[in-house]
Amino acid sequence: MGAADAMISSTPFITVAFTGWLVTLLTRRPDAQGRLRYALARRTSCKDLIEALGVPHTEVGSLWLGEGREIPFSHIPRANELLTVCPHQPPVDLSRPSLLRPALLAKPRFLADANVAKLARKLRMCGFDTAYDPGWHDAALAGLAASQERILLSRDRGLLKRGKVHFGLLIREEAPARQLGEVLHFFGLAGALRPYSRCIRCNGELAPVAKEEILPLLEPLTRRYYHAFQRCRGCGQIYWPGSHRQEMTRFLSTLRHYQPLPY
Repeated sequence: MGAADAMISSTPFITVAFTGWLVTLLTRRPDAQGRLRYALARRTSCKDLIEALGVPHTEVGSLWLGEGREIPFSHIPRANELLTVCPHQPPVDLSRPSLLRPALLAKPRFLADANVAKLARKLRMCGFDTAYDPGWHDAALAGLAASQERILLSRDRGLLKRGKVHFGLLIREEAPARQLGEVLHFFGLAGALRPYSRCIRCNGELAPVAKEEILPLLEPLTRRYYHAFQRCRGCGQIYWPGSHRQEMTRFLSTLRHYQPLPY
């Protein structure tokens, strides 16, 4: 046996079993049971180990050691252990503490990155507080997710692996309408919609405003045919129930037909 073979044989290994859809994220091919062997070449936490295999920690719902001991991300694996990694089971309620996420979110507040920009607008349309700016880079997004206690929505696995990101969701759907359905299903928010309560442009809250107060800002036909108005408390954008509102209402009605992806 050569020196290299001797080194390999002396390296401790653990077995990591991924369940559910997490198997599709792995950068290494597991066996038929979703298991693979991982060499413990250095001291590492479960979080770092899982992410080294391609799975962002935000997608993990629970971790189990051996035959049934639940463990946190900070657990340091030892040789010959069996680590089972399970996905979330929707609907996920982040207002309830868990071993992996002892911190709480009082209410769902979102943060979207540039690759789900249209999703951000649709969440605002549904009344959900959703921060978005195309100029925010990854470090800024991770910092905002932590400091503002927001759920980070992204299709970028690397972004969701950042340590400051406590709450997040890897968006798998491609079409913005289905992305919205995915978020509502995952967090169980179908009954929490407050349509037309937020500004699609800046995320500010809308408030009723008297027609007389904004009359100089209205086009002639709008003055003639519409009488109920709202104004954004942030940017001042004015809204009224025109044809765009009817289109949005029809879109929202289609959400009940969303067929969720397997989790």
